Amino acid sequence: MKWSIEQLKSFKLKGLTIDEEVNVEELKERNTDIREITPVHVTGETSFHGNKVTFHLTVKGKMVLPCANTLEDVDFPFVLRPMETFVLEANTNGLDFEVEDEEIHQVSGNTVDLVPYIKENILLEIPIRVVKYSSESEEMPKKSGNGWEVITREQPKEKVDPRMAGLADFFNKENEDN
Repeated sequence: MKWSIEQLKSFKLKGLTIDEEVNVEELKERNTDIREITPVHVTGETSFHGNKVTFHLTVKGKMVLPCANTLEDVDFPFVLRPMETFVLEANTNGLDFEVEDEEIHQVSGNTVDLVPYIKENILLEIPIRVVKYSSESEEMPKKSGNGWEVITREQPKEKVDPRMAGLADFFNKENEDN
């Protein structure tokens, strides 16, 4: 997924269609939450506007992330639709290209490499929290376990420790005697 500026200019009239598999396995080293990631399928097209080229991409893949509650593996499929724009030649009139909704990249050297931008978009897609759901129902598989329990803010935590239940009765009897 790397092209020289001259190659891209040759596609200016006929356009460039992209349909490739990209191995992004090294993302597991950059983000330890990613336990596994499949090679991503990248499709897309280019559009040329003056000395700029815009890649309209679709990136599909699947990664395995830890469940926030149980740390079990959760399959997280994703589909991204990034749009990356590159300036192929330096601007001669001194004006910078900047569009509010779009980031424009300057080409460093003589080549345009999309792989770092694809990896960046995948890292930005990782959710803060993933919860594993049962395939049979849409409920969480476990509400409690050995030494842990899922609580919500709506649930008041008013349970009395059974070892202390007798102590409450002791104070009630003392008040009745007085």
